[in-house]
Amino acid sequence: MKELNMEWLSRLNYGDAWELQKKLVKEIDRQERSESLLLLEHSPTYTIGTDRHPEHLLYGKEELARRGIEVYEIDRGGDITYHGPGQLVGYPLLYLDAAGLDLHQYLRNLEEAIIRLLAEFGIPGERKPEYTGVWVGDRKIAAIGVKFNKARTRRGFVTSHGFAFNVKKHVEEDGFQGIVPCGIAEYGVTSLESLTGEEYSVEEIGSRIVPFFAEVFGFSSVTAAGTRPLTKS
Repeated sequence: MKELNMEWLSRLNYGDAWELQKKLVKEIDRQERSESLLLLEHSPTYTIGTDRHPEHLLYGKEELARRGIEVYEIDRGGDITYHGPGQLVGYPLLYLDAAGLDLHQYLRNLEEAIIRLLAEFGIPGERKPEYTGVWVGDRKIAAIGVKFNKARTRRGFVTSHGFAFNVKKHVEEDGFQGIVPCGIAEYGVTSLESLTGEEYSVEEIGSRIVPFFAEVFGFSSVTAAGTRPLTKS
């Protein structure tokens, strides 16, 4: 019986969430904690992945400070993206056994969970073969960037980082206009609210994606942990 621990973290600043992931990855590696899915929102943040293209950040230091946007260079794959209020961020911390391991399939599974969520709203989510993430037409609704942490106590990896799904309409302009999202200049971004014309809370959409995530990754049960307190930013 494979059990997933799901935790809604409310809103955390990026640095605190990153440190929490590192701690929990070690606990999962040592089998002191069940595999987990952290769901949350971030305060306004740009994260730059290991592709490292600083020219894709269009704001200077003064404009970043004026807008209250933090910048982190981090250890996930990919280029630059935006995180902020109104966006559902998911951090799956899963153990991937080395036997028959297909790291690309892990990325496709993340996309599949989001595509199934969109189908519930009558929205045809798509993949673009040359890019990671989920698209509706030529607009990206979910970005994906992950890290595979080599396990120290067994043969395999523990995942960290994950996906960012645009829920609220205002997310499209709040931060994406200050970057070349994921280094892709020719396509734009969209949100669930823009596509449906309805309003949703981020926590509601978080609860609705969990069954699809569990289904795709083969979890037979989900345990919801308590909400952690809001971190001021």
